[in-house]
Amino acid sequence: MRALAVSGLGGVSPSAGTTIVETMVCMPHLPMVNWYARFLTGPQVNPFTPRDKARLAVHNLLDPFNLITIAGEAGISVGANSHSGYGPGMRGYGRYVGVSFTQDMTGEFFDTFLIPTLARQDPHYHRMPHASIQRRALHAAAQVFWTQGDNGKGMLNYGDLAGFAIDNEISNLYVPGQATRASGTVTRYAVGLATAPVDNFIIEFLPDVARHIRVQVVILQRIINRVARTGDTP
Repeated sequence: MRALAVSGLGGVSPSAGTTIVETMVCMPHLPMVNWYARFLTGPQVNPFTPRDKARLAVHNLLDPFNLITIAGEAGISVGANSHSGYGPGMRGYGRYVGVSFTQDMTGEFFDTFLIPTLARQDPHYHRMPHASIQRRALHAAAQVFWTQGDNGKGMLNYGDLAGFAIDNEISNLYVPGQATRASGTVTRYAVGLATAPVDNFIIEFLPDVARHIRVQVVILQRIINRVARTGDTP
């Protein structure tokens, strides 16, 4: 409009174009973001303070997919066996959800926060993305027993070894229909340690699968969050 006014075009006011209508700031081009990078290595991890470990425990407990998993497992279990210690119907479903949530809460408190804080243990799982498959599988299984301390040095995994035992003893107080004798508690403890590497295998190898298929699936968010707790081990 200012150019037309200066040129003397008829019908255009001489003052046209002298008022600023809008100011726009031109932003430089930003680099492309690789949204799949979090599948591959996860962010670098610094030693956690006790407050960080507490936040991590709360985050794991309240993770939406964790809550969905609890609700779904409760529905399947109560529907498949209405004569269990939880009972049938919505009342049994509610009891199952409450017990499962309490078990998760107890596990996160002891395994992720309290024991790692007292033992100065790093609660992260550390991947080995550049090692051979056999070496990585052995590493995933071994971290149930031998992990890393806050100082970066190796140490016993007190969070799992002691945490599983404490979780089992506490669960004897409120889980309905559970064998509370020593033999039953020892059996559950052994099964817990034997199946613990499954989570490590998922964290270790899922990023490789995600890198090849290039698909970001919402249902994997819980696993992605766990990968975010890890850092590459030299």
